[in-house]
Amino acid sequence: MFPTARCLGAKPAGFFKRSADELGRLSRIAWNTEGLHTPTKPYHLLDFEDDSAVAGCKTMADRAVGGFSTASLDYIPADPSTNSPAHARFHGSISTKLPDNWRVERTGYAAFRNQDRGLWLFGRLYWDLDPYTYLALRIKSDGRRYTVNIQTDSIVETDIHQHRLYTRHHHVQSSDDYLSPYSSPEAAEPPEIAKERYPNGIPPSLSDVPPPTTVMSSSSKTTSGSTGWETILLPFNSFVRTNHGLVVEPQTSIIRQRVKSIGIGLTDRVEGSYDLRIHRIWATNGMSAAELEEEQRICGADALPLDDGVRTGWTGKPAETIESIKEPKDTKPKVKGLKGLKDEWD
Repeated sequence: MFPTARCLGAKPAGFFKRSADELGRLSRIAWNTEGLHTPTKPYHLLDFEDDSAVAGCKTMADRAVGGFSTASLDYIPADPSTNSPAHARFHGSISTKLPDNWRVERTGYAAFRNQDRGLWLFGRLYWDLDPYTYLALRIKSDGRRYTVNIQTDSIVETDIHQHRLYTRHHHVQSSDDYLSPYSSPEAAEPPEIAKERYPNGIPPSLSDVPPPTTVMSSSSKTTSGSTGWETILLPFNSFVRTNHGLVVEPQTSIIRQRVKSIGIGLTDRVEGSYDLRIHRIWATNGMSAAELEEEQRICGADALPLDDGVRTGWTGKPAETIESIKEPKDTKPKVKGLKGLKDEWD
């Protein structure tokens, strides 16, 4: 693991500030009785408009085992002329060259995540994401096959829950229409490695084609009116439990009450440079009216529609598509977002 220069120079929040911030957040929840209903406001986890959030992350690459891939995470100021917000730039290069070390058989990865959140008044500090359905990311992608990684306070410390970071490059109906330039046969896993990583087949949330549960822009393949930024919502219950890159059985759900870290990795093993921009990562149940103005300003034509559980809802795939996967034929199409949650409770 290689901390960036900003991480080395930054002073993380002290014990008393962490305690005060967390106590203030919990007090607001209690005062507003937010625990009695579904949260409608976003819970910001990593807000890269603040350069201290960038400084509070660390990068990882195969250099730790003698490889030649590189990873950097830099703070990029806002650019009002293009409506581009301040954000983090995750960039570097991937190399599959093996070091002069007979113990290393495979290289070609890079990643970043937040540093451990430390202690507060009542013990170790975690994110409690139990009231939320989606992990939301506002990103600007180069189309490579990135993976979102979530680590919790689980029994096996090296367990990580993963989900592919689908973008407009991946927003297609079938693998034949897959738009990413990195979807060539050379980019796919060799059969022996794929069998080892996915003994029961590739899980839908790690495949090349986005599953119906992923919420993303409904814009077409054209880039007319696009700023390049887009917001992707990944359901927490779709993340796949892995350990050292291998899918683990039996699968278990994310312990959402005790989330330690969130990050993004690149393990496609495609030689060359990569460049991913991240504005913000947060937990949510939908796109509220309060968020809509910022969403439209930054994402342009790729902005997600309003879904505060009252005015509209995400309807996802047609009924027959959902029925063909798991649902009985007489089941109505599922509605995503807050409206879907309230319908289930009613």
